[in-house]
Parts: sequence; C-alpha cells; structure tokens
Amino acid sequence: MRTRSFLPMNRADMENVGWDELDFLLITGDAYVDHPSFGIAIIARILEKHDFRVGILAQPDWKDLKDFRVMGKPRLACLITSGNLDSMVNHYTAAKKKRHKDAYAPGGKSGLRPDRATITYSNRVREALPGVPVIIGGIEASLRRFAHYDYWSNEVRRSILLDSQADLLVFGMGETPIIEIAKRLKDGVPIDQINDVRGTMVPLTGDAVPKDTLVLPAFEDVSSDKKNYAKAFWVQYQQQDPFHGKAMFQSHGRKSVLQNPPALPLTQGEMDAIYALPFMGTYHPSYEALGGVPAIEEVEFSLTSVRGCFGACSFCALTFHQGRIIQSRSPESIIREAEQMTWNSRFKGYIHDVGGPTANFRRPACQKQLTKGACSNKQCLFPGPCANLENDHTEYLDLLRRIRSLPRVKKVFVRSGIRYDAVLADRNSKFIRELCEHHVSGQLKVAPEHVSNSVLSLMGKPGKEVYEDFVQEFKKTNERLGKEQYLVPYLMSSHPGSTLTEAIELAEYVRDMGVNPEQVQDFIPTPGTLSTCMYYTGLNPQTMESVYVPRSMHEKAMQRALIQYRNPKNHKLVEEALRQAHREDLIGYGPKCLIRPGRHLQQDPKESDNQGKPIKRKAKGPTRRSGMKKKDTANKEVQGKDGQSKGASSKAYRGTTGKSEGFKDSRSTETAYKGTADKAGRSKTSRSADSAPYKGAQAESERYKNARNEESGAPSKGGKREVRTAGKAPYKRSPGEAGGYRTERSLVTPYKGASGEVPHKATSGKAGRNKDSRSKTAPEKGLRSKEVAHKSAPINETSSEGIQEKEKARFWKGSDNLVHKGHRKHRGGKKQR
Repeated sequence: MRTRSFLPMNRADMENVGWDELDFLLITGDAYVDHPSFGIAIIARILEKHDFRVGILAQPDWKDLKDFRVMGKPRLACLITSGNLDSMVNHYTAAKKKRHKDAYAPGGKSGLRPDRATITYSNRVREALPGVPVIIGGIEASLRRFAHYDYWSNEVRRSILLDSQADLLVFGMGETPIIEIAKRLKDGVPIDQINDVRGTMVPLTGDAVPKDTLVLPAFEDVSSDKKNYAKAFWVQYQQQDPFHGKAMFQSHGRKSVLQNPPALPLTQGEMDAIYALPFMGTYHPSYEALGGVPAIEEVEFSLTSVRGCFGACSFCALTFHQGRIIQSRSPESIIREAEQMTWNSRFKGYIHDVGGPTANFRRPACQKQLTKGACSNKQCLFPGPCANLENDHTEYLDLLRRIRSLPRVKKVFVRSGIRYDAVLADRNSKFIRELCEHHVSGQLKVAPEHVSNSVLSLMGKPGKEVYEDFVQEFKKTNERLGKEQYLVPYLMSSHPGSTLTEAIELAEYVRDMGVNPEQVQDFIPTPGTLSTCMYYTGLNPQTMESVYVPRSMHEKAMQRALIQYRNPKNHKLVEEALRQAHREDLIGYGPKCLIRPGRHLQQDPKESDNQGKPIKRKAKGPTRRSGMKKKDTANKEVQGKDGQSKGASSKAYRGTTGKSEGFKDSRSTETAYKGTADKAGRSKTSRSADSAPYKGAQAESERYKNARNEESGAPSKGGKREVRTAGKAPYKRSPGEAGGYRTERSLVTPYKGASGEVPHKATSGKAGRNKDSRSKTAPEKGLRSKEVAHKSAPINETSSEGIQEKEKARFWKGSDNLVHKGHRKHRGGKKQR
C-alpha cells in the first residue's frame, strides 16, 4: 500500500522517493496546497494515479532561470497554470490598485508571482528547458483562450495560447483531457500532432479551416470593431456546451487558434474517484515557518459536492470554465471524506461548507441536459424558473442530515451561495426551515447583487420582489424557530446598465433595509463573461442593443460610495452623486435623507477617499487642545475676528474674572496663568513674570517650572522637588495670590483631615499637592472657591467645621471620582516635564 505523502518540490524530494527524472513538471503561481480545492493538486494526483512521475514547482522566481531547472528537464512535458485565480485579478482591485495580500502565497505575502503569470512562466520555460513541450491550463488560460478584452491594459489582447508560445491549452477542469494527452505523449506521439482532444485548444499556422468548424471574426476585426467583438463573443458563449458545441477557429494573422468542443461532463463515479485520491488536505510543511497559506483556512474543512452551475449569471465565468451542467458526487463519497476530516487533529467539530458554485444545486436542471446539453436560447432560472426545471432539495437535505449525525461533528454550515429563487420554487422540501434550524451560523449570505430590474435583467438575476419574498420567508421561519438570524446581502456596484439613478435606487433600498453593507463588489471586467463584453462594447451581445457603462474611476467610486453612504469617508462622493442626479431631496435632515448637508467631517490626513485623495473635513468651531469641542461659551468672552471681544460676561471661567477667548495666542502679559483677575488667555508664551510663575515664567531662583523659593528651608522629596513658601513663588497658588489651582482652593481645615492637626502626607508650612494636605489658615480676601466662599461673605476661622463640609464640594464627585479614584483630574494645558 502506497504511503500518503506530498509530491516532490525539489531535487532532494526526488531522491527520497528514488526518482532521477520527472515525467511531468507542474508549475503554478500558487503555493503548493495538496487539497482538492486547488486545481494543480487534482491534476497532479490524477497523473500520479496513472503511474506518471510528477513534481510541483510552486511560485518559482521568474527572474532566475535556475529556479526552473531545480528538478531537471521533465521527460514528457511542463504543465503551467497561474493558480486558482487569474493573476491580474489576484494582483489588482477594480480600481486597478495593487493588492497588498495574496491568500494563495505563504504568509499572505504578495508579489511572489508575476503579472500574466501563465505567459511569463511559459516563456521562461522555453528559455530554461528548450525542447520540452509546454501545456497551459487553469482559470487564466481558460478565460483568455480567444481574443479577449483585458481590463488592466484596456485593450483587446491575442489568445493567451499564442502570447505564451505554448504547444497546447487545456480549458475547463481538465481531468479527462490531461490523461488522454499524457497517454499519447507516453506512446511517443509528438505534441504538435495532438490536436483533436476534447477540452483543448491548439495553435495552427495558415488559414486552413478544419471541417465542421465555426469561423469567428479575426483578431484584427474584433480589436478594431466593437460590434464584431460582441458577435464573436456571443458565438463563443453559445458553443460551450459539450453536447451541441462545435469547434471554433479564430485567425490571428500568420497564426490561428482552434478550440475543440468542450470535454464531456464527468459521471458520478468519475467524480467520486477524483475526490478519493490521496490528498494531504493541507499546505506543504515547508510553508509552516512562513505562516502557512491563508487560502486553506476556509476550505480545509469544507466539502465539495458539485461542479457547474445552471444559474448562468452574466458576470460569472463558470459558463466558460465548468459549464452549465451539474456534476455531482455520490452521498457516500461525501460522507467518507467528512469522516476522514474528523480524524484530523485540527478538526474542532465544524464543517464549514457542503456545496460548490451554488450549494443547493445537486443535480442537472433537467434530464434533457444529460443527453442534449443545456438550452442555447434560454436559461433555466431567468427570467423565471423553467417549466422543465427539476427543483427538489430532498437529496441535499438528506445529505446534510447524514453529515451532521457523524460522531465528532458538532455543526455543518452552508456557506456557498444559494439561489433563493430556486429555494422559493421548491415549496415541498421545507428547505428554508431546515437550513435556518441547523445550518446557519447567525448569518446567511445571499447575492441579490442589485435591486433595479433593468440592471438585474442584464445580470441574468431574478427581480427584486423575488428577493423580498425570500427575506420574508427567512424572517418568518426564524421567528417560528425562536432564532435571531440575519441575511447578509452581497451587492455589486458599477455593473453595465447601472447609471447614477440605479445606484441611488440601490442606496435607498439599503437605507430602507437598515443595513450597512461592509462588502460591496465593484464590478471587475474579467475575460470570458457576458458582462465584460457589455463593458467593452457598450452592447448587449444577445440583442445588440446599447447598454450604458460606468467607465470612469470617479463614477465607479461614486456608485460604490452610494451603497456605503453611512461611511463618513464617502459623504463627499455621495453628495456629488446626488447633486449630479438632481436628487438633492436626499440631502437633508429628514428620515429618508441619505446624508446631512455639507457633512464632511474632520479626518486623519492619512485617510483617503475611494480615489486615494485625502478627504478635507470642515472644523466645527474651536476645539480644546485635548481635541474636545468647547462647551457653551455664552458666559465667556470670545475674541472676534476684528480683535474685539464678544459676549463678555462678568462670570469667570473656572473661577476667574475677566477671562477672554481661550486661544493659545491671546494671553495677557500682566496677570498670572489660571484663575487670576482679568486673565486674558491661556498661551504658554505670554505669562507674567511678576506674579506667581507657572510652567516657565521667570522666578527669583530660576526660570523653569520647578523653580522654587528656598526661603522656607523645608526639606525636598528625594532632592527633586522643594517646598515652596507662600511669600514669593508659591507652588500652585498660596495665600497672597489672586488666583489658584483650578478650583481656587482656600487653605482652610483640610478635607479628610482633623482640625488642629498636621495634614496627612504634608510637612508644616507646605502648601501641598494632595487632597488632605491643605493649610489651616483662612484664604486671602478675593480668593475664590466653588462653594466655600462668596465675595460678600468673609470666612470666619471659628466656623471651620462648616467650612470643612463645604470644602468637600470642591472635589469632583460621581463618575469622575470613580474613574479617577479620588484624584483630581487635570483640565489645564499639558504639563511640561
């Protein structure tokens, strides 16, 4: 029995298994993850099953030919793929900005694969390993096999088969074609004679067209005329069915490309055999020190039950890659894989998903598809479910019940997208109830994408009312179950057909739903989709009618911002969009308004809008140095623009009299800081040197804030701070000063201190810093406190007990005392050290 292990990644691994030469070298832009969710792993294991020696070269350095020679020259061929994603989608956002992370690379590090990885790797292999046949495949090769529009260069590019200089292209999932090609190569058939395998495309020289082949408009025609491009794409789209699809020929000048009909769908037995291969189920251990491969996290404990999707959304590339015919595994195969998961030491009892492109599709849409293929002139679910649709969720529900009954399985989730229109069309299986009761983790993700019927029609999605019906069913079901669960809608902005009017309609719907969508997908025109053809040509290829297309980055940013209008960073773009659409009625204070007028808040300079430009926010009045806005200034003098004071009040701020505007540059040079009569301001640079200094004013002994008069002779604490006398430069005010520390303390019998005793933690004669370290003498005339003394009520030393109770009022009570644990809270300017 063969021991399960990873496939070789270098020469040392080859020597460990006793190989001196490979049959096939597989080169991928992803890290090596031996899991059936990664296409390179499936192809490698299938070749291994047929006794071919296979090695994996993952993310080689394309700038160094030595990386491509690590395992030597393979005997039969090099198989090349960009990875699980198109390399340009992997690298760039819809706004054409560079992505900072790559989930398919070790540690999520970006930059480990080149742009247009399939082309780059193929050309480097030609240099490093001359004479070796090159076969390309994967999602990037599948979607770019004909002349195609490239969003990132904004031009029509040639077939990737010609740009890569490869000998053969395998499109689709590729299991059946690759085995047939491998066997022919092993039998000695030259690569240039393998030109009739289903599911492949081959390069041709000259204009000779094979028999029974459809001729597409040439590259020169589709690159110069958008109508020809739309016509060519619609022919390609209709010929992707394995039963009635024909071979297609497209000229590219001196060379041409010929696509053979798609491979036949796999039987259930063939699907079961593929997923029974000895996958390790995780990434190669060499990546452990680098942080692993993030992409494995969601799929490691997920089960793939089907391939293909008959939903046929216009923006989805599955029609070009996996096709519209459902291919499913048997329940026994899925149960067997689930049992193996439970043996994994990392398994915690949760299976994250059981599904595929669409979770609730378990069988072909109708029996006709198994012999005649999918209809070329209509869809199964759009504009409504077909009368021949076999829509029964009984088998899927039974599968979920069996999986969740397995030992050590706590919960089975359904996280693949579900087609809610198919769910509503099946009223017999009670799918919604069982889904809500057992397979939702608090939130269920669905994809209405939009709410405008004109946009939904171009997307190939059901109308808004269908989604609303599902929302109501979901809500009622959870109420009956006593569960609090929510729907998370996926929304798309800037799809062809969406003007600002439709974008605002979607924003209003988001407002009425009361949700704040965090995930909004900007439409990305990837090759191989109907929507991309609309984006490039401005035409609907089905009808050749004109379609509005939001092309500019600024308009795309506005449409996205409208969906996320609650985000303060988007308010400027939202307001601009509403004014352009003449929807000023949505700017205001009413319950239906999206934003408030002129609501551009202050923001960190590093923050930027959707175009990368810093957002300028308007300040709302003067602020404190702490960053908090000033409170009511009705009782304080405010310095006007003309230099005159406004709204002067006889009541002083924080116990002072005659205080004017509290800005940094408006201090008087005649009075002391904080609490003195006729105080002019708070500037650190304009304090008087004649009265008591604070933070830097000139004192007799020295100019710094810790300058102390040494007349008292009191000992210092640790030699750092000296006790000040009340005679000349008192520390935080003392008798004889016309002001004092924030609450203008009188030096009566201290709070929490016995009358006639020396205050706690204070030496004799020290003015002190602690709550209970006040002097026992009466305050000077004119000295204020919050509740201890009034102007017309002189303090009598004999009433020390009453004063002691009133003195408590000077200390903050309530929540502040709880927060600050009884210590006074500093409210003034920042203390200098």
